[in-house]
Amino acid sequence: MKGGLTEREGMKDLEIIRLLEKENERLKEQLRRYSFILEQVMDAVVLLDDHGCFIEMNEAACRLFRASKEQLIGKSFHVFLQLVPPHIFQFQKQMLRKFGTYDDELIIRLSDGEIKHIQIFMRKHAFHHFDLYILRDISSKKALERERTINESLFKDVFNRAVDGIVIFDAHGRFIDANPSFCAGVNVKKEELLKLSMQTFIPIEYHVMFEQLLLMLKKKGTAAGELPFILADGTQKLFELTLTANVHSGFYMAIMRNVTEKRNMEINLQRSEERFRAIFEQAHEAILICDDFGNILRANPAASRMFEKPLHELVQCNLLEFVNKKSKKVNKVIRNFFRFGEIRDELTFYMPNGEEKQLEFTSKKAVVNGYHLTIFRNVSERRRMEKDLREKEQKFRSIFNHAMDGIILWDNEYNILDANPIACSILAIKKEKLLQKNVFHFILPEHQREFQRWLKNCMENEETYFEFVVVAADGTQKTVEISLKRDIIQNVGMMMLRDITEKKEMEEQLRKSDTLNVVGELAAGIAHEIRNPMTALKGFIQLLQGSIGSDREDYAMYFHVITSELKRIESIITEFLVLAKPQAIQYQQSDICKIMQDTIDLLSVQATMHNIQIEARYDDHLPEIYCEPKQLKQVFINMLKNAIEVMPKGGTITVTVEKSDEEHIRIAIRDQGCGIPQDKLKKLGEPFYTTKERGTGLGLMVSYKIIEEHKGKIDVESEVGVGTTFYITIPIALQSEDE
Repeated sequence: MKGGLTEREGMKDLEIIRLLEKENERLKEQLRRYSFILEQVMDAVVLLDDHGCFIEMNEAACRLFRASKEQLIGKSFHVFLQLVPPHIFQFQKQMLRKFGTYDDELIIRLSDGEIKHIQIFMRKHAFHHFDLYILRDISSKKALERERTINESLFKDVFNRAVDGIVIFDAHGRFIDANPSFCAGVNVKKEELLKLSMQTFIPIEYHVMFEQLLLMLKKKGTAAGELPFILADGTQKLFELTLTANVHSGFYMAIMRNVTEKRNMEINLQRSEERFRAIFEQAHEAILICDDFGNILRANPAASRMFEKPLHELVQCNLLEFVNKKSKKVNKVIRNFFRFGEIRDELTFYMPNGEEKQLEFTSKKAVVNGYHLTIFRNVSERRRMEKDLREKEQKFRSIFNHAMDGIILWDNEYNILDANPIACSILAIKKEKLLQKNVFHFILPEHQREFQRWLKNCMENEETYFEFVVVAADGTQKTVEISLKRDIIQNVGMMMLRDITEKKEMEEQLRKSDTLNVVGELAAGIAHEIRNPMTALKGFIQLLQGSIGSDREDYAMYFHVITSELKRIESIITEFLVLAKPQAIQYQQSDICKIMQDTIDLLSVQATMHNIQIEARYDDHLPEIYCEPKQLKQVFINMLKNAIEVMPKGGTITVTVEKSDEEHIRIAIRDQGCGIPQDKLKKLGEPFYTTKERGTGLGLMVSYKIIEEHKGKIDVESEVGVGTTFYITIPIALQSEDE
């Protein structure tokens, strides 16, 4: 039995040995894995003993210290820390002993003298009594940070000292930073400027150009151009822009130079050159350019005609050939010219064909590149011209004063220079007072922008025709046909007026008369065919109600229904008859967003009662439109009431007001009702056509008529089961002849 026990113990020991060997193999495999991982990591990993000497390290550590394992093992880590002050290293060791772990940045010097920045993580007694150090080379990172710091310092120095304006802005044009030159240029403090955007200073008509520059900037990385900026004091300056993308944290930089004076000088210089060339070549007076000896260097065509010589021959002559050089007056003129530098006088000139001409001349010394300029006028021709001019003046004055239309002459500032009697009569003012006025004095303030557009059209096309409303001196408003023509003579424009107020009134009366005739006949028929029977019905209903006696309460509901339905018929007739009533229409500049918001506020209670929310969204910076506010409000009321009535279960009505293009505003009113079939959409706006159970169709008819009179249109999109959207498109400004 004892032998059997010993055998079992031996087998048990063998089993234990097999288990230990298996565990040993597992641990060796795990150790190989850890060793593999340790060798593959990018960071240097080392083990140091209590004296700071290397015990073990991975390949990354060898690459970091540029030494083999054999060279590093047993070597002190302190050898590489010669550039680290001792008190810093002691502090790090204290932190390691106190907390067990510590991380910091150090500078090490390798054996070959190279200096590296490293990030170090230390753990005390990570393996038995050995300390674990994980080191990462951050030398490149430090170099980049140092270079970036230097670049930022240089950028800030250039940024703040630059003579040109420099701004940093984001993709939306909002200012991120600006240098003192730009702040001084636009006369805005930096704190206030950073609350604004580039678009704040750019006139609205140039916003599209700025957006195009931004698109080019995002696409190519750079862009350049010129844009006007409106400064804080209201003055406008022209800036030359050079835009660069991603100069700082993904933002954009613009270098801006005020080129207003430069451009003005270039324009003035070009204009001066063009004027001189035009004057010289096209002048009616003869112009000669001569040297000190009288040799003719240059002459214009008028000089060729005056001196009876072809131009190519004239420029080879001497001016003294055409005068009597022995004449005392000629010699006196020459002496005075060189003495005073300029002279004006008359002399007799002898032409090659023997003709004598008495010429008046003006000479000025050293005017054109050091040479002398002389302008000649034929006095006899001038006198004949003066006589002709006086005769033409008399003819013009006669036509001017006896014209059937009003005529006004104005200068470049639109100040009235002259006016005929008819113009004074139209404007109800005496000529003496009229000549002290400006053309804009007779234009209503709300119409002046429109009138300015017509003037601009005249400047571009030389003449234009339109109808407009003017205010006479006595306060009366008159509709006139206006014909504008610019520069009938230099710097003088002409306006012709024809009073068509009575004509317009007659046309309006005729139009209203036609409408009233049609609707009046229909209204008369309605009154005869419906209201008379209704009166009888209402009377007999009241008699019947009074004769029932004690059973009145049993039939009260029926009488109430009959009475309410009769009242509804009366309201439908009344609503229809409104179409025939003359409406007082007065167009004016109005804020379309305010009109819509007032309408929403008016109907908000009714919408809330039906569990309906009205959401409105308005585009920023919408211009005012020229309209009749009350009529537009009636249109919005009709549209919103229709939307509310088709949503018995509640929901949301969405209202959007935005610019559809540069000349039109579009209003979208979207409901969540049952929708309208496509075959019924075409009939909307027709009299008495409606999709509502108790509607009349007159509301939409009136709305279509009002929008048509505003030169707009109404479009409808609808999907059954989803809802309906009404799009109202109206012009921002009405042409005068349409008003």
